[in-house]
Amino acid sequence: MRLSTFSPALKALFAQLCGWGAVWLLGQSGLLPGGVWVLAFSQAVTATVAAAALRCARWWLPIHLVFMPLAFAAHALGIPPGVWLSAFVLFALIYWGSYRTQVPLFLTNRQTSRAVAGLLPPGPVEVLDAGCGIGSFLAAFARQRRDARLTGIENAPAPFAISRLRAGKHPAISVIRGDFFAHSWAGYDLVYAFLSPVPMPDVWKKARREMKPGSLLVSNSFNIPGTKPYRIIEVADRRRTRLLVFKIPAM
Repeated sequence: MRLSTFSPALKALFAQLCGWGAVWLLGQSGLLPGGVWVLAFSQAVTATVAAAALRCARWWLPIHLVFMPLAFAAHALGIPPGVWLSAFVLFALIYWGSYRTQVPLFLTNRQTSRAVAGLLPPGPVEVLDAGCGIGSFLAAFARQRRDARLTGIENAPAPFAISRLRAGKHPAISVIRGDFFAHSWAGYDLVYAFLSPVPMPDVWKKARREMKPGSLLVSNSFNIPGTKPYRIIEVADRRRTRLLVFKIPAM
């Protein structure tokens, strides 16, 4: 298997190892001048080149370029190790599994929730928020549509806990911890997804396989490659949100 087909996390690790390997070879050959900062920046440049060669996403390149110099700078500041451990635990609780799913934490504003609520006709409806984060979409939607039953699925511990607390104020909301791909989407009138470009092809496959014809998949900002949206909604908010609405076709 080629390295270019590996997961982003493994490619990032390999790029960093390539950076240190190149620095070691340069040092052994006498081509690398002395000094800690020369070492740090040489490793950063070679790791960035390796990441580009592995076809990592563009946003990985500046991370590789600054990662080691920042690590050396942090060490020079003498910050206690407990601070870094605490930061690691905090980020792990918030972004649990993001290295695998490549789905960060995005927050949905009230204007967007209102726009999505307007897509469904009056009467009882079932709505799923796939990757609900801290429950922003669910809470705002519940206020707009008292006739809706809402389900949110979140894998990261901290956002899940916050979402559960917020759901306690709305009896129509239930929040489940887990993988939204493992949860059945059958029976929902609308599935809302604010994820990233990476999982969208699989999201569409699951929606077509499990959702009933005529129901809606609404993607915040991210298109499905090779699939034309049934409708595009431009939300009048500060980030100029685009909602891409896909209607599930009859089989």
